Amino acid sequence: MKIKLQFGELNITPSVEERLDDLGFIADSFASDVADHKSDCDGNPSIYCGTWAKYNDGNLCGLWIDLTTFDDFEDFISFCKAIHADEPDPELDAQDWEYLPQGLDGDDLFIEEKWDLLKEYMELCDRYDADAVNAYVSCFDLDCLDRFEDRFQGEYKSEEDFAEYMVNELYDLDRLMGNLSNYFDYEKYARDLSCTTTLWRTATSLSTTDRFLSL
Repeated sequence: MKIKLQFGELNITPSVEERLDDLGFIADSFASDVADHKSDCDGNPSIYCGTWAKYNDGNLCGLWIDLTTFDDFEDFISFCKAIHADEPDPELDAQDWEYLPQGLDGDDLFIEEKWDLLKEYMELCDRYDADAVNAYVSCFDLDCLDRFEDRFQGEYKSEEDFAEYMVNELYDLDRLMGNLSNYFDYEKYARDLSCTTTLWRTATSLSTTDRFLSL
């Protein structure tokens, strides 16, 4: 029996079947596992996993793997080793990758601490707009993801809209200024806010979105 990968095949021999079993997989259903974890390269963080031994032999046999399909590091590593179970002790090699956050490359993901950062990044992208999370990583650092929710101030159509939101949150202008509140200079206040926030602007043909992060 042979199981087709992205490039090449995994030939199921008795020794391969034994290694699959040690990794928690069943040879007869492993083709289904491959289909479950195979990446369509449609926007999810993914790596192309080969091995150094195959690469040094001019063999690019491997698989594009969708990293969002794993619950934890151990499951990910076990699957990567399983698709290369034709080697007794495969030295995994991320030969290409897509949609990883700034600060990570494919081989980082074979280190548990780096994998945990990726999981935190993906969870934030699920809860918030991915562009906002990427903006945060660009402005700060991947190691600071635990402060994203404290620093992210939201998305607004313009800097003046953000300034108006902040004024409404912090002050009661009608009570403090009466009718003079109609003359409050939100544009100038927006400039003052730039001292304590950073702006990440995303523009399309239809709209412009400003995302604000507190420093």
